[in-house]
Amino acid sequence: MTNAPTFLPHTTALDEATPLTQSPRTWQGDGWTAQVMKNDDDDGWAVAMTKDGATEPALVGPWTMGRDKKNPKPLDKFAFSALVKTAHEFVRRQEQQQHAALHQSVEVTAKSARFTVNLDIEPDEDNPFATLSAHDALGDEVACIKVPPSFKLNRASAVAWVEAGFERT
Repeated sequence: MTNAPTFLPHTTALDEATPLTQSPRTWQGDGWTAQVMKNDDDDGWAVAMTKDGATEPALVGPWTMGRDKKNPKPLDKFAFSALVKTAHEFVRRQEQQQHAALHQSVEVTAKSARFTVNLDIEPDEDNPFATLSAHDALGDEVACIKVPPSFKLNRASAVAWVEAGFERT
């Protein structure tokens, strides 16, 4: 038996005429491809979950040995379904974490009023920037300025900005 296959080329959408692979080491469906491969770090096996259209796996994890304790357990529809669910949840959590890092908000009381101060970071490769904005208790925007993407939003920085009359500090 040969080593595990290299990653399959993925397309943005599988052609309906193209049959999906469903073999003991490669399984496609639901927008994902699972590939079982030799784990280079030890004597075991790993499974890589790659979303259709992606060039790199979204998730790589250990895979179970078969009964012979030498070869991997073959993929089947039940294992693949569980892998798809896990990979989808992993990607969703990553997206939520990235969104939280790029869009921050804090509520403060300053100048005898309540404000919601938002920091929205645009991670552009060539020219990243951030926007700092303040909204009053009714939700109306009262100020908006550009700040460096490294700006640290916290209660103290938000209160200082409001108390400085929404000027750059």
